[in-house]
Amino acid sequence: MDWTAVRLSLQLAASTTAILLVIGLPLAYWLATTRRRGRAAIETLVALPLVLPPTVLGFYVLMATAPGSVPGDLYQRLTGGVLPFSFQGILLGSVLYNLPFAVRPFAAAFARVDRRLIEASWCLGASRVQTFRRVALPLAWPGILGGMILAFAHTIGEFGVVLMVGGSIPGVTRTLSIAIYDDVQALDYAAAGEAALLLVMFSFAVLAPCPFGRPA
Repeated sequence: MDWTAVRLSLQLAASTTAILLVIGLPLAYWLATTRRRGRAAIETLVALPLVLPPTVLGFYVLMATAPGSVPGDLYQRLTGGVLPFSFQGILLGSVLYNLPFAVRPFAAAFARVDRRLIEASWCLGASRVQTFRRVALPLAWPGILGGMILAFAHTIGEFGVVLMVGGSIPGVTRTLSIAIYDDVQALDYAAAGEAALLLVMFSFAVLAPCPFGRPA
């Protein structure tokens, strides 16, 4: 068992989930409450990774962040490093790929919050930010937690995006799913079987009934 790959997968999943929580909550709340033009287009862009092959998304992330591109050169000037074949690079790809797995459950949870409670909060003088923090967020928390669990679990099993953007660098970009692929390529079926069984057990634990219910 490649425990370095296990640690890296957990680190990637935790970082991805934390970033999606920060950027996904306001985006999901906006999608659930707004009626402005452009909502359908934004919702389509968010959902695109659900049907887009991971290798395609990984390819575009790789090209967009490579040295010589505007984002790649900007990142290199700011940090002195490069995004492709780095942990930061696979983190970016992971966030983009898992965006719908967090935002859609978040938005569904916010949509189920009684609109009358939101309006009552406004009538009592609470600002929109206060209403979001004190009313909408607590009531939608079970669905938000479900989205976080779903995003975390989905990140653990990522393969295509991570491989395209990060390759297989031990301790840097070699996650558990890539370690399984490398073990099979090396005909080390025993090591691949151990890692695969670990992922099966983890997936079963995530999908098992829990007091929070299933993600929306």
